[in-house]
Amino acid sequence: MRNLDPVPAGAATPPDAGIGRGWEGGVLLTATLLLLSFGLVTLYSASVVMAQRQGLPDWHYVVRQAGGALAGLGVLWVCARMPYRTWRLAAWPFVLVVAALLVVVILPFTTALAPEINGARRWLVLGGVTVQPSELAKLAIVVWTASFAVRRAERLNSLTRGLLPCLLVGALLVAPIVAEPNLSAACLVALLGGIVLFAAGGRIGHFVFLALLALPFLSAQFAVSFRTRRIATFLEPGSDPSGAGFQVHQSLVAIGSGGLTGAGFGEGRQKFGFLPEAHNDFIFAMVGEEWGLLGVVFLMTLYAVIVVVGVRVARSAPDEFGQLLALGLTGIVGLQALLHMAVGLGLAPVTGLALPLVSYGRSNQMVTLAAIGILMAVVRAADRMRAGAGGERA
Repeated sequence: MRNLDPVPAGAATPPDAGIGRGWEGGVLLTATLLLLSFGLVTLYSASVVMAQRQGLPDWHYVVRQAGGALAGLGVLWVCARMPYRTWRLAAWPFVLVVAALLVVVILPFTTALAPEINGARRWLVLGGVTVQPSELAKLAIVVWTASFAVRRAERLNSLTRGLLPCLLVGALLVAPIVAEPNLSAACLVALLGGIVLFAAGGRIGHFVFLALLALPFLSAQFAVSFRTRRIATFLEPGSDPSGAGFQVHQSLVAIGSGGLTGAGFGEGRQKFGFLPEAHNDFIFAMVGEEWGLLGVVFLMTLYAVIVVVGVRVARSAPDEFGQLLALGLTGIVGLQALLHMAVGLGLAPVTGLALPLVSYGRSNQMVTLAAIGILMAVVRAADRMRAGAGGERA
């Protein structure tokens, strides 16, 4: 385990209960609520034109997202009150259930449950509720990898006895996601697992070796025509502004036109058919256009707060599982937000990753809120441990 400022051996770890007393939980909840509120306001503006063109009420998408937010806050509350060590016990069942859902999505005879949308099968429609199992895979890989790393701590420096078994289980999640196809989500799941393993003590040389082994597979995936065009336009910006580079070009136009204070709420023009997926994959560009640099800085500050507090929670967690779990959960929010904003700024190829708590998508919203809830459970456990240690010293 790399040095995350672990708790001294022998420190008391009272059982989890109640609401945490430290400031970290309050800051996490405040940043989360601000992101949710800001996201709903931005989503309304970004989706109103699309809703009108589909013959739907202006508020159609924002009301659906708000309903998901309320349900997600309920999930956050449950996760915050549940002892985080429960997730270690549930690691295997959780990862197997998510793997099964991912397989159901791609089976040829399940199109009634998993219809093809925009050339991909990524969603399960269960009783009128749409679920995206690849979102659950992010949480599953973090929970399972943290549990695995604690059990195999003394073997993580071994490629065959440490990392290889983890890779085999990770493939249960990654391979079906690639087959959907959703390469960006698959890479994100793999990165999250890698972050946890590296923090647990995995050797960087092994990660480099495995990355080299993965190059032929990645090359074959990037050889697919639409991915090749995306990579080409990323390497040569402006080479195809009306084709493969259209989305990024319009995103940069939106962000650049926002200036310091933006065009104002509802006054953005890119949502009028110029910027595809303005409510989802490129909602960051809408923030830049309507709220300007100040809005962008505000948004980035909220994500930075969650990341900084998440790392602090990892450093103060009562045990190694809590440390690794908190670090991976922080990555779910921070890494995805970073990649989404990088795409909007033309600093990364187009990936289709949502902006956590802001983009339209209730599965992503629910998983993000669950991750923050579990982080708050780790905060609560650390608070009670410190309180117990203080009582003993007294």
